[in-house]
Amino acid sequence: MRITIGLEYDGRAFCGWQAQPGGCGVQNALEAAIARIAGHPVRVVAAGRTDAGVHAIGQVAHFDTDANRPLTAWVRGANALLPPSVALTWAREVTSAFHARFSALERCYQYRLLSRPSRPGVENARVGWFHLPLDLKAMQEAAGLLLGVHDFSAFRAAECQAKSPVKDLRRLDIARCGDLIVFDCCADAFLHHMVRNIVGTLVYVGKGRYPPGWVKDVLDGGRRSAAAPTFAPDGLYFMQAKYDAHWGIPG
Repeated sequence: MRITIGLEYDGRAFCGWQAQPGGCGVQNALEAAIARIAGHPVRVVAAGRTDAGVHAIGQVAHFDTDANRPLTAWVRGANALLPPSVALTWAREVTSAFHARFSALERCYQYRLLSRPSRPGVENARVGWFHLPLDLKAMQEAAGLLLGVHDFSAFRAAECQAKSPVKDLRRLDIARCGDLIVFDCCADAFLHHMVRNIVGTLVYVGKGRYPPGWVKDVLDGGRRSAAAPTFAPDGLYFMQAKYDAHWGIPG
């Protein structure tokens, strides 16, 4: 049978989602815990990989098992074995046609940026930080130029393994709450470092280094070197993967 799960994790404790020989990936911890509940090795597949230091609130994954366990046992059992920085939030049985990655219609990320002269204390490694004032309206105007279906090569990491740089960016909202600026992004899929590269480029606009229209020039040019450096992973959160309603996936 195939089980799909929801989970959240603090990325500070891991070297990213993907399993590594040294055992530092979220996938390593999750597979070890679930295997003990199942009584056999399992492979867990996620809706979207996250880099070292990147967090998740609504990650979705699946695994296959022959073990017959109550759904609550997968959640409670795994959580009793997982490190404190990662936790399952729900479990559902699905057919083998469901795939956490390939069945996803949309993925959503949020970047939380603290904009103030002093660095974060309590929120250290949970938010990004920029010490200068940022022009919210200019960043919002620039963000609007990135919406839609485009070749996002200018915002793609050199090591990205995606087959195509063409993605449909469906949402890029920016809002301020006190010193915190929140970027909400949704797309059919994202390239490696795409969100962090977009945030860094919008920060360049926000601090007045370039006008909003410069972002469109960067996009159309397709050169990674033309955009801003990759922003820190600290404030990035995988918020949600969206699926067709017939799968019954929470969220």
